[in-house]
Amino acid sequence: MTGTSQSAKVRLRVEGMDCASCATKIENALQRMPGVTEVNVSVAAGTVTVSHDRGDTKALSGQIAGLGYAVTGSEEVGAKHASHEVSASEEDAGHSHIHDRGPADQSWWQTRKGRLTIASGAALAVAFAVGKAVPATEQWAFLLAMLIGLVPIARRAFSAAMAGTPFSIEMLMTIAAVGAVFIGATEEAATVVFLFLIGELLEGVAASKARASIQDLTKLVPKTARLEDDDGQVREVEADTLTVGAMIQVRPGDRIPADGVIVSGDSSIDEAPVTGESTPVRKGRDENLFAGTINGNGVLRVRVTAAAADNTIARVVKLVEEAQESKAPTERFIDRFSRYYTPGVVAVAGLVAVVPPLLFGGAWSGWIYKGLAILLIGCPCALVISVPAAIAASLSAGARRGLLLKGGAVLEQIGKITIACFDKTGTLTAGKPQVTDVIGFDRSEGDVLRFAAALETGSNHPLANAILAKAAEQQIWMPPTSNATAIGGRGVQATVEGVKIFLGSPKAAAEFTSVAADQEALISRLNDQGKTVALLVMDDGLAGAIAMRDEARPDAKKGLKLLADAGIRTVMLTGDNRRTANAIGQQLGIDVEAELLPQDKQRIVGKFQKEGLVVAKVGDGINDAPALAAADVGIAMGGGTDVALETADAAVLHGRVSDVAAMVDLSKRTMTNIRQNITVALGLKAVFLVTTVIGLTGLWPAILADTGATVLVTLNALRLLKPPAT
Repeated sequence: MTGTSQSAKVRLRVEGMDCASCATKIENALQRMPGVTEVNVSVAAGTVTVSHDRGDTKALSGQIAGLGYAVTGSEEVGAKHASHEVSASEEDAGHSHIHDRGPADQSWWQTRKGRLTIASGAALAVAFAVGKAVPATEQWAFLLAMLIGLVPIARRAFSAAMAGTPFSIEMLMTIAAVGAVFIGATEEAATVVFLFLIGELLEGVAASKARASIQDLTKLVPKTARLEDDDGQVREVEADTLTVGAMIQVRPGDRIPADGVIVSGDSSIDEAPVTGESTPVRKGRDENLFAGTINGNGVLRVRVTAAAADNTIARVVKLVEEAQESKAPTERFIDRFSRYYTPGVVAVAGLVAVVPPLLFGGAWSGWIYKGLAILLIGCPCALVISVPAAIAASLSAGARRGLLLKGGAVLEQIGKITIACFDKTGTLTAGKPQVTDVIGFDRSEGDVLRFAAALETGSNHPLANAILAKAAEQQIWMPPTSNATAIGGRGVQATVEGVKIFLGSPKAAAEFTSVAADQEALISRLNDQGKTVALLVMDDGLAGAIAMRDEARPDAKKGLKLLADAGIRTVMLTGDNRRTANAIGQQLGIDVEAELLPQDKQRIVGKFQKEGLVVAKVGDGINDAPALAAADVGIAMGGGTDVALETADAAVLHGRVSDVAAMVDLSKRTMTNIRQNITVALGLKAVFLVTTVIGLTGLWPAILADTGATVLVTLNALRLLKPPAT
């Protein structure tokens, strides 16, 4: 890299870049520019990311516009906001060619590409009518009809050749059409040009559909928000003007306009649009909300935690777009193959056109015609788009279900895993203790919970929250307390209804009262089940006990079974104590490695890899960082936090264990789709190559072999956007 002091990376949004041929031309053109060190093109996202050391975005945009594409915006990679200013010269250049797709909400016939296709078809129909009416003018009529479509194609072919792509589909199309005219097949040449334009138009429509599938997520966020001023007044403002720390109100039925945390109120939240979770989730104070989710039945006051450019949906869209620029191993192989494949086809076409007439006395016109048809058959568009189209559709489909994968390489690798290593706390379990047992000794269970909750009122300790949540669930009234005192590391004591009460660990409680042998046995059994026990002492007597445990996620057992059914071994790697870990492990039916430090988890992952296993590490993305990095695939569990979205190779937005199996299934379905696409792309070409050489098919079936295969491959890839059958 030269001039690193001015090194920059910019992402350009390009209109009309609808196929692999477009991507190749742009990539080759930019790589030839001085100062450009790396180019990554995503057809599905409509973006080109360029690393360069000149800092001149206008020159990059001008080079792209010179190829016939409209550059509609740019942003520095890593910057918060995009710039959508484009120079007049760039817009003029973009609008001078049919590759200007126009706004995404335009109908196909309103685009310049659509209008040109209609004009070419109309000219072909007029030429046919004129030819029938005045046979002497037929050749000239079809020649004019052909030129209407061919001139823009030839101009793009010349620009691409000058920019480093001599074997573009436009160049092959131009040579074939002009050659057909010279051998007297003018009517067929005009037909082939029209069919080519139809194929390009269909490619554009399919690409637009794929692109819109992820961009539609941004439409989930409402345009306005109800902002609460310092004086308590509420006014409506633009949602993208909300700043971190702002206070907003969300009414029942409204979409939530920003990521935030609930300050007051509770409600059921429909998170299906963002996470795919079908059942509304009950949320209350201090719990996080995603932008774009739907408030159910309660009024919420919410403190904004992320600006519009950084909310969960914006980061998901950006992550998917960046992932689409990361090529999978299969895609890189196909790219390398196509560099030799296309020149090879051109050479074969030349030999077919020349060798039979020269050596075997064949008719020149017939064999030149066959050579021109082979040129059209040989375009690698369908083959080159077969992999990225499937991967882009899968990444988009996954993102809409809360499955975030950072690129095609990760998508491929997940389908190959043979062992999945799970963290316990916050991954297999919810990460929040829950009350599992309320036991009365000298008092009723209701009294035990009522007095314990009274002592814990106002505390933010996880165990206190568990007791308070249980009391709220049972709608228990809590009496007032006096003389409340927290005894560090031991428990809390206070006076309630004139009675001195203590709640704390069994060891601390033993200092206030005696514990009978049968009570100690019960506590020991609860401990063996991985539960934490708190004892309630009232007036120097043991009133009861409350047992709590960080319970397994509701779908954990199902998720682990899905992985086992897919032939994937599972193991728990946790730093928790062995007794608690074993209790959860037995409940879920998973092998357990407990009392591990972060470096121990990393060592175990390495051991599995040395045994020849392909390892996925699933964790919260914080204390599991070394193991996540060491694994073949690191999967972060979490609710859209920066860590969950940025630490690992992949992230499960909703935190469902079963979503890991869903990722594996998505990977396998994608690879099946890719194999189908490659078979279609090469199979059609092989069939038409043979039928052309033996004289059964000609130019127009040849162009269908190219554009038809491209459309079929793209439509097949779009099937991945649909959720799998259950």
